[in-house]
Amino acid sequence: MSLDAVLTKIDDDLDASLDRLMGLLKLQSVSTDPAYKDEVNKAADWLVEDLKSLGVDASKRDTPMHPMVVGHVGNSGPHLLFYGHYDVQPVDPIELWDHDPFAPFIEDRDGKKVIRGRGTSDDKGQLMTFMEACRAWIAVHGELPCRITFLFEGEEETGSPSLVPFMEANADELKADLALICDTGMVAQGVPSIASQLRGMLKEEFVLHGPAMDLHSGHYGGPAVNPLKEISRIIASFHDDDGRVTIDGFYDDVIEIGDNLKAQWKTCGFDEAEYMQNAGLTESAGEKNYSILEQQWSRPTLEINGLWGGYQGAGSKTVIPADAHCKITCRLVGDMDPDKIRIALRKHVESQLRLGTSVTWDNDLEGAPASVMNTDRPEFEQARQALSNEWDREAVFVGMGGSIPIAGHFKTVLDMDAMLIGFASEDDRIHSPNEKYDVEAFHKGTRSWARVLAALT
Repeated sequence: MSLDAVLTKIDDDLDASLDRLMGLLKLQSVSTDPAYKDEVNKAADWLVEDLKSLGVDASKRDTPMHPMVVGHVGNSGPHLLFYGHYDVQPVDPIELWDHDPFAPFIEDRDGKKVIRGRGTSDDKGQLMTFMEACRAWIAVHGELPCRITFLFEGEEETGSPSLVPFMEANADELKADLALICDTGMVAQGVPSIASQLRGMLKEEFVLHGPAMDLHSGHYGGPAVNPLKEISRIIASFHDDDGRVTIDGFYDDVIEIGDNLKAQWKTCGFDEAEYMQNAGLTESAGEKNYSILEQQWSRPTLEINGLWGGYQGAGSKTVIPADAHCKITCRLVGDMDPDKIRIALRKHVESQLRLGTSVTWDNDLEGAPASVMNTDRPEFEQARQALSNEWDREAVFVGMGGSIPIAGHFKTVLDMDAMLIGFASEDDRIHSPNEKYDVEAFHKGTRSWARVLAALT
């Protein structure tokens, strides 16, 4: 099968591909808000019909919340499962948008064309790069070079409550040789990237209790323990002066990355100064002796996400609060076990209690381990070479500071390795007003997937 003919077809049909994307972007598939339930269903129906137009055996599958879309095509060659999500984040605050978020359009900005609208980058635009690559293969050759199962989710932006039960119930149908995920980006402009490791997540929340009630600070100031003062002391004990977490055993299962990966990260085009400047920062506050990318991709963290107690209204109220509250998340790497870290974190906090204070923990919060991809599989190097050929720049294996639970679910539920390839840019404003996706990313992303399909077969 000729790859060149497929790439030419993608180039010739770019305008039609963009028109199809616009049709999907107009659907207001906000998954977290029940008011948009019908719109989410319309988006699922749209995808089913688009898959059927390619000759895919596709259907919408109901779940307790929003539907999955599943499709199968092909009878020979390697079996690949492609995952994307068609739901989007809410658009609030709507007043910060420069335009209607569900009236997508293409804007020429400083000589660069961008697609504007909610879901352009996360994840409809990325999902459609793969769809358009398949469309071109089928248009040119009448078939794909491999077997493909499509799995499109409508709940990713609201925590995927139906995903694991659906995967477990349909494991025999969904299991393939390798999963492909498109919900990622490039480490720097024009640098194709394959995510090889994702940090896991542990969520924790506790309340530090002191007096039986809020107290008058004039009557009790001095003899009464102040929970805000105590919780501040405990929080300060989480890190040393070098930015390392001080909880016993926190680093026991952290795996140091190899020199080859470090070398790739050093030459991947990432601009540390620009990255910090974009966030209004001047220097790294993380672990000493680790680069920013190492801190973000391969080192664990413990962050304070919320801290409150006492009076927070206008003016002054002279109280010693009865309670103080703290929200924490830990990003996990390597073989770190969320349950083990949770036990160690709680032990550390409870060992710091004094002056008659006590602590209550929220026992309803989840944790997930890190995902480390098996890059020794030949498919990873084949895909890396395919991306390098398209972008005229060596593709790199990168890490991700965030968490994409589906990658871990593919391994734990279906015993499948996953390959994460995406073409989003750091400035795409995902989850924010004025989201966009570069036309070049959409176009070259489509060509990239066509090359990857050829390389993996």
